[in-house]
Amino acid sequence: MMISVKMQKALNAQIGMEFAAAMKYDAMAAHFEAEALPQAAKRFFKQAGEEREHAHKFLRYVLDSGGRVQIPEIPAQPHTYRSSEAAAQAALDSEMAVTKSIHKLMDLALEERDHATAAMLQWFITEQVEEISSADQFLRLIQRAGEKNILAVEDYLADTAGQK
Repeated sequence: MMISVKMQKALNAQIGMEFAAAMKYDAMAAHFEAEALPQAAKRFFKQAGEEREHAHKFLRYVLDSGGRVQIPEIPAQPHTYRSSEAAAQAALDSEMAVTKSIHKLMDLALEERDHATAAMLQWFITEQVEEISSADQFLRLIQRAGEKNILAVEDYLADTAGQK
């Protein structure tokens, strides 16, 4: 096995965290869909897919490194939010938690002089900069519009779809 037992355990925990994030984003998407906000729903369904891809990247890495994948139990995620802003804040909080976890993985890789894992994690560190920026921008957009003008956010999302 190319990775330590400690690293394998930490990576398996990260796989669970990524799958939990995917479930959280699917639940947010369903919430926005139920609130007749299809553009916001589309944004979160897309984000859920990206989080599943991240989980699979970690999963593949553990397997390719000769480790064993053990996906931890994933707790139920919130499925309703008191406001669009609360959902957007939860998304940003989630990205901040994932980033902190990935940084801890990098600390462990460096501590163990596990260069292969450190190299793999560099992609995630860079990706999290974009993830936090996107979540923060969405939250600020909702805050500027206010809940009464949430349809303006929908219009903005529709107008900018496909521009990134």
